[in-house]
Amino acid sequence: MENEAETRRNPSLDEEELRRFERVAGEWWDERGRLRALHAINPARLAFIVEEVKRWRGERAGAFRPLEGLSAIDIGCGGGILSEPMTRLGASVTGIDPVEESTGVARAHAKTAGLSIAYRTTTAEDIAREGQTFDAVIASEVVEHVADLGSFLRTCRSLLKPGGLLIVSTLNRTAKAYGLAILAAERVLGLVPPGTHDWKKFIKPEELEMALGDAGFQRRSFGGIVFNPLRGEWCLSETDLAMNYMASAEAV
Repeated sequence: MENEAETRRNPSLDEEELRRFERVAGEWWDERGRLRALHAINPARLAFIVEEVKRWRGERAGAFRPLEGLSAIDIGCGGGILSEPMTRLGASVTGIDPVEESTGVARAHAKTAGLSIAYRTTTAEDIAREGQTFDAVIASEVVEHVADLGSFLRTCRSLLKPGGLLIVSTLNRTAKAYGLAILAAERVLGLVPPGTHDWKKFIKPEELEMALGDAGFQRRSFGGIVFNPLRGEWCLSETDLAMNYMASAEAV
């Protein structure tokens, strides 16, 4: 009954997904562990965030600390692997996650690194009910795990100041994504824990674009994240959205 009440209070929560992340919470900062794929792709995600903030701000973006003065909430922050570099680039970050073990790891790591980040074990819906708003909402690898995409995006909209910026990263529902993200990454190579992803919940860009419009966002832009075998790293792509991709949108 308690879980049912929590789901009604926070309709985007998926209890089964939460249990999966609870099982790996202690491994967030093990760059060679079961979450190493997230660490590998993190620089590309951060690059997209920086570029979109620069575009959104125009000339106000600093060259060395391009997120200076930006208030941002990192939804589903996990152990803080994206919150920390955003903080180093100047942002004032609030990191939230419903998994207490993850936010505990995040707090401890930030303290060791000498970083001031406001981590909270809570949900986006609860923060919205408190009336807090931010310049930017970041939801990295979150939308494919929520129970109700539309409800979640409307909550993100309510967390933004007028004209604020939403940035999400997710996976496309394609045969390529199934082959690489599930068959290869989970079942063969063990790059992420088995069961991390449900291919049926992957989101096509056109579906996300429509959902963003319905939730009150405009000027939506998309970019892909692809693996460059010559450089041995993940890079941004303007055209290839077949697997991992990111999107930004402004609140109307």
